[in-house]
Amino acid sequence: MDDDGDVTPEPDTDAEAGRGGHPVAVVTGASRGIGRSVANALEDAGWAVERGSSTVAPVTDRAALTSWVDEIVERHGRIDLLVNNAGVIDDEVDLLASDPEQWWHTQEVNVLGAYLMTWLVAPHLVARGGGRVVNLNSGAGRRAAEVATGYNVSKTALARITGSTHLAGREHGVRAFDLMPGVVRTDMTEGMEAHADRTEWTSPEEVTALVLAMAAGELDAFSGRFVRAGVDTVDSLRAMAERGLDERERTLDLVLREDDPLR
Repeated sequence: MDDDGDVTPEPDTDAEAGRGGHPVAVVTGASRGIGRSVANALEDAGWAVERGSSTVAPVTDRAALTSWVDEIVERHGRIDLLVNNAGVIDDEVDLLASDPEQWWHTQEVNVLGAYLMTWLVAPHLVARGGGRVVNLNSGAGRRAAEVATGYNVSKTALARITGSTHLAGREHGVRAFDLMPGVVRTDMTEGMEAHADRTEWTSPEEVTALVLAMAAGELDAFSGRFVRAGVDTVDSLRAMAERGLDERERTLDLVLREDDPLR
């Protein structure tokens, strides 16, 4: 830990780090907003960061993503962390008024993109004996929506990707997290009617503090679970982990009574 309290990963040898002596992170949607803040924070903490954007490799383009990930591994020799941040939101209208092409595009970016990146990067995490995937989720993923329904559906689906990544990767040392960033002031949120009168925002620093702790392995107890910036802190999550987590705690699940026939 450095003088500012940031956790800086320290590999045992240069051979265990990237070819430049640093652990390697891949951040999608890093040209602005939360993605840029996360990428900057990781670099400040000593990570080599590969920044994705629509001009680098659109997250819906499997061929472009494959080439990009291959190039990253060729440059650095490894990947330690994937942050699936790239995302879009559909118009704030109800389901019946939605545009099918826009609605489906939201699924392609937010769901297919995260899946493809995870599918491409996970083998490299496994090859290294482990690593971490952080998916930028949302409180919108926990419930149905009256408007921007494509976004809510995509974030619910993203939680399933996170959970499945956790289940598939845990025996290989791979951990996956659903990080809800709260409402950070970005181009996207400032353009939304839902936040037109908002005066309180989650700070980027509250988000990046959690990402850094996840990246350093401090919050592995929350693999497969939701964490919320602006409410959770690294210390509060450590305390929760120490007292023990229920199997379904902080997961997206259907809770049924003992006598319910669906159980």
